[in-house]
Amino acid sequence: MAMCLATRASSGAATTLHYKWVVENIFWSPDGQQNMVMAINGGFPGPNITAKVGDTVEVELSNNLNTEGVVIHWHGIRQFTTPWYDGTASVSQCVINPGQTFLYKFKVDKAGTYFYHGHYGMQREAGLYGSLIVEEGDQGQKEPFQYDGEFSLLLSDWWHQTVYQQEVGLSSDPFQWINEPQSLLINGRGQYNCSLASRYNSSAALPECSLGGGEQWAPNVLKVLPNKTYRLRIASTTSLASLNLAIGGHNVTVVEADGNYVQPFSTTDVDIYSGETYSVLFTTNQNPDENYWISVGVRGRLPQTPQALALVNYLPNHASKFPTSPPPVTPQWDDYNRSKAFSNRIQGLEGTTPPPPADYDRRIMLLNTQNTIDGLTVWAINNVSLSFPPTPYLGALKYGIKAAFDQTPPPDTFPDCRYDIMSPPANPNATTGNAIYTLDFNSTVDVILQNANTLQPNDSEIHPWHMHGHNFWVLGYGDGKFQRGDEKLFEKAGRRPPLKNTAVIFPFGWTALRFVADNPGAWPFHCHIEPHLHMGMGVVIAEGVEFLADVPRETLSCGLTGMMFSGNGEEGHN
Repeated sequence: MAMCLATRASSGAATTLHYKWVVENIFWSPDGQQNMVMAINGGFPGPNITAKVGDTVEVELSNNLNTEGVVIHWHGIRQFTTPWYDGTASVSQCVINPGQTFLYKFKVDKAGTYFYHGHYGMQREAGLYGSLIVEEGDQGQKEPFQYDGEFSLLLSDWWHQTVYQQEVGLSSDPFQWINEPQSLLINGRGQYNCSLASRYNSSAALPECSLGGGEQWAPNVLKVLPNKTYRLRIASTTSLASLNLAIGGHNVTVVEADGNYVQPFSTTDVDIYSGETYSVLFTTNQNPDENYWISVGVRGRLPQTPQALALVNYLPNHASKFPTSPPPVTPQWDDYNRSKAFSNRIQGLEGTTPPPPADYDRRIMLLNTQNTIDGLTVWAINNVSLSFPPTPYLGALKYGIKAAFDQTPPPDTFPDCRYDIMSPPANPNATTGNAIYTLDFNSTVDVILQNANTLQPNDSEIHPWHMHGHNFWVLGYGDGKFQRGDEKLFEKAGRRPPLKNTAVIFPFGWTALRFVADNPGAWPFHCHIEPHLHMGMGVVIAEGVEFLADVPRETLSCGLTGMMFSGNGEEGHN
């Protein structure tokens, strides 16, 4: 269990929550097949953190892995004044080496549904993740909706092949893709080689699971009372899969996205991409003598993985009572019009979501392509595949160490404005690079994420992009290649762009974002699909580093910053 040493004063004043965590590899059975998972304090997923706005969270993280470093990223927490605790290897800090302990300390300033995860190599896929919930403070803003109770669902995908094997395959010639996951997990629980839904289909391909309820892979049970309204917090920490969630017999009302309140709307199901979070409300107004399935299935890729299932248990029914109806069917995986319609329904809530600035100071066009470098398959942005340097950007920028990374600014637009996004690249060769986008502090920046064909004909993939340290306004989505005149699509009458930290680009399309560079630091902006980032699909932005206090030396004990501190007779340490 997590050790929380803080207590909250009865006045509702902000306090400090202190946790002691140990990261280690253990054996676990997430889907009924024993495998190695990267765990915290002997459990999987990691411990839940629940804080209130204004609280300070301290996590004393000890690395008990045998041979590799570790960091933890606090996904969606903006880290104002503490960019060195963002938890991104080679950007905000050096990795925490085996046997070392590192203290993360940051303030949570915005209520919402968040999570945390490893951000070194592919440790998120290995199981290093957990929920982070920030509630409104007792004396602060009130939530614009009411409910009687709440649940949190952390969605993930799971492979039986280790991430170390996968990493080797991704960097091999010939290329070896990780393929589709063996199972989908809800709060770390799924089923492999059997199905809870097989009883509804006499010709089912998989046998029905035989469970007693106490197994590590037994489904989650949400115990509810009839005629109540519940908040369901949903976070996707998947490494590959785009997902869809539905509750049998119940509509849901979407009220929050990525820690920002949205204009409520009712829907039968929710699309959620890797890195996104939502809150939905549902009312238990169905037959109280029944239980109901929650289904989670794959969207955006040809499904080869069975649905994950959880149970809504209407009390006083027993949890062992199977629902009369089968689980909701996941929508067709490649019905992108349906997906786009859902994304376009996400709008900011008036009164809580400010409108974006009327214009931008700088526009950056980021072309997403699949390429090759020396025979290896990579992902590239504007023909550059990101390779992280050994010295963290934040320290290099703060202390003026220009040798730490390439000082040539990366391109603000496509290398060839005539690039045909509908065909494989005519010249597939790309280059590696580690240069960064330096932004004027407090400037307004537009980013156009442009999708394109992969190396295979007639193929373009979904990419959910996550920005550290910021929320951005999602101005709009479009098909084909972005053109100068497409700005008119941003100005739909009555539309209020939502604030988010993760946004999807659909196949052969574009997504337009706007943000204010108002958070001093160095920040990754990348595809949240784990193997895609591993293969170079990201950039780094920096702004206002000159306004920061000295970066804590314990974050910079590696590379050129470590040498600098050692040369001063004060060796950096973790």
